[in-house]
Amino acid sequence: MKLETDVPTVTPSQEFQQLKTALHRIVLDRLNLESLQQTDRETAVQAIRSLITDLLNQEATPLSTAERRLIIEEILNEIFGLGPLEPLLADASINDILVNTPDQVFVERNGRLERSPVTFKDDGHLMQIIDSIVSRVGRRIDESSPMVDARLQDGSRINAIIPPLSIDGPHLSIRKFRKDALSGEDLLRNRSMAAPILDLLAGCVKARLNMVISGGTGAGKTTLLNILSSYIPATDRIITIEDSAELQLRQDHVVRLETRPPNIEGEGQITQRQLVINSLRMRPDRIVVGEVRGGEAIDMLQAMNTGHDGSLTTVHANSPRDALGRLETMVAMSGFQLPPRAVKEQIASAINVVIQVTRYSDGTRRATSVSEIVGMEEDIITMQEIFVFEKLGIAEDGTIVGRFKPTGIRPKFADRLRLSGIALPLDMFEEALFPEYGHENWR
Repeated sequence: MKLETDVPTVTPSQEFQQLKTALHRIVLDRLNLESLQQTDRETAVQAIRSLITDLLNQEATPLSTAERRLIIEEILNEIFGLGPLEPLLADASINDILVNTPDQVFVERNGRLERSPVTFKDDGHLMQIIDSIVSRVGRRIDESSPMVDARLQDGSRINAIIPPLSIDGPHLSIRKFRKDALSGEDLLRNRSMAAPILDLLAGCVKARLNMVISGGTGAGKTTLLNILSSYIPATDRIITIEDSAELQLRQDHVVRLETRPPNIEGEGQITQRQLVINSLRMRPDRIVVGEVRGGEAIDMLQAMNTGHDGSLTTVHANSPRDALGRLETMVAMSGFQLPPRAVKEQIASAINVVIQVTRYSDGTRRATSVSEIVGMEEDIITMQEIFVFEKLGIAEDGTIVGRFKPTGIRPKFADRLRLSGIALPLDMFEEALFPEYGHENWR
């Protein structure tokens, strides 16, 4: 929680930091923290603000108005929030916060990494903030359990790792949670996708095609999964399964399931595979798995093949073909000794569409390929690309220049869309007629 949004930027000196630390210690000594926890947040903040102001008035060290305000806000953030990270968490333009060392904090803004002026006093200060974060979610981090992967109350995902596993001290990564879920219009506005492609994918969701979104880390897989899930009819019962709950489905009939890590004794773990198996007993119309990454792949494929069509998931892969290879590997991780051809047949019959998303060097994220799985030829799963993003070059400012274009292939599932009452212009699959949608929309 950032308590003031208009705090001026001040470069803290060593004397400033020492004064802040001393005042923080005095405040903690004088306050009855237990009684404050039973008081509403606003009253507690005002009480602490008043105390710090009185202490500053007694302080002989000359301070500017900006420095006095900064000391007050930083102490409040240390007590109620996450210390130096609070301004970064409050900045809506930041997607990721990456703390490498106490004096080296990076953020991702608009798809690009940049160094932040935010610093911690030392390793102990950073460790204190990490302890504060993990304790809020009922977890612990110490030498016996030096890694934590968890979700904050606002949905942000955090990962912390400390010595002896991390050589240079504690490290913290925070993937922030968007309070306002993106929509299909946002994809078009950001030129992450062209309008005909979005219309086609929305039709695939409504016609209950099974879809896999493939891409690398930070490419926008979960964002696209969120957007496509919004096209599921409100009458369907949806069950979501995630390692760390991030999906923001807007329908009323949604059951959200989340895995549970093992406790300190190494017991009590609930895996995605267990949740997928359990979800089949919950009468789902749609199953949405945040990311398939292990043995649950076989159960997901079997669900798609046994009446739970219209399911959606994501997978880490660099291309649609690689995504199928990853699924084959994950099926093998399930422990079932299936012949390779049988695994490929399961994949070919279960999945209809693979969407590849890519993050480019300029920070933009685009749907670079929409492919249809059409069947098997001997021992090979056959695919055909329907739409592709054609990269044309790089502008002087580093911006990627390119265009979306159809391959000229009409997908086999077009008839299924038509029978489902989804009318799409057939000429949208013809390259010659593509400019009718507006050349600028494809740049």
